[in-house]
Amino acid sequence: MGIDRQTMVRRNRWRVLVAALAWLAAGTGFAQDATRQSRDDAWWTGPMLANSAETLPRGHMLIEPYVYDVQTRGNDGWGSRAYVLYGLTDDLTVGAIPIIGYNGLHHGPNSSGIGAGDQVLQAQYRLTRFHEGSWLPTLAVMLQETVPTGRYKRLARSADGMGGGAWATTLALNAQTYFWMPNGRILRARLNATWTFARHADIDGVSSYGTGPEFHGRATPGDAFYLGTSVEYSLTRRWVLALDLTYSRSDATHVTGYDDPLGLPATPVRVSSARSEAFGFAPAVEYNFNANVGVLVGVRVIPGGHNVQRSVTPAIAVNIVH
Repeated sequence: MGIDRQTMVRRNRWRVLVAALAWLAAGTGFAQDATRQSRDDAWWTGPMLANSAETLPRGHMLIEPYVYDVQTRGNDGWGSRAYVLYGLTDDLTVGAIPIIGYNGLHHGPNSSGIGAGDQVLQAQYRLTRFHEGSWLPTLAVMLQETVPTGRYKRLARSADGMGGGAWATTLALNAQTYFWMPNGRILRARLNATWTFARHADIDGVSSYGTGPEFHGRATPGDAFYLGTSVEYSLTRRWVLALDLTYSRSDATHVTGYDDPLGLPATPVRVSSARSEAFGFAPAVEYNFNANVGVLVGVRVIPGGHNVQRSVTPAIAVNIVH
């Protein structure tokens, strides 16, 4: 059967169009390869919340102090935490996170002064390392131990409470990988999954758990789960846009004991808080002076959740690697 001339023309047009698109796609691919940003050209400070899965080279040190204000209805929780980490080996980083704070109540007496919070000891071991061309991300396991050094009982005022009084162990799995966008710029992504298990805290008097001056007993904080992910876009070598997304869940905290007013019979007390659950997000901007020094300005927003009140936390951080 013959094919008329008009049909042949239409077929030829489609062939030319397909060939042109294939050539354009190939050309675009070559252009992207030619302009693909190298990882050495991308400087990072790190997002506001997500931990890195990388470890420091042996003998190197990282110092990253944060200053922030946890703003909730009726309270400003000013604080500072500083990550002080050291590369014990290329795959093992150890360190501490000293924390201080000050509570400013809108309707009531503020903290009597700046106080130390519960301090955190940390160790992270790297399992795998990202290599370009491989799907495998950098993976690491992290162990944190919270040391109850903050004031939490026998308080003169409730605003003086800076700690929880309980030892707590946190286990985490951290992941980090890189993607190249169509324009050749790098998008760095992180994922953290953490589980926290706390022991009990002995309580006397006014405490961080809302007990009164005549209370004697103990509090057992509930176990907690946290999932966080972040993306960072290398806008230029120095400027980076970052976004964290978070989910947190905490089991009920149980307080048991008795009130023992002077001259009156002791009254048993048994109180449990409800389980809490919330989502949050934290946009931030990073500026890097060089590959080893950078600053971050961001804000964490928790719109509220199940037994969680709304909070807004602006923060600024400086990241220094030596």
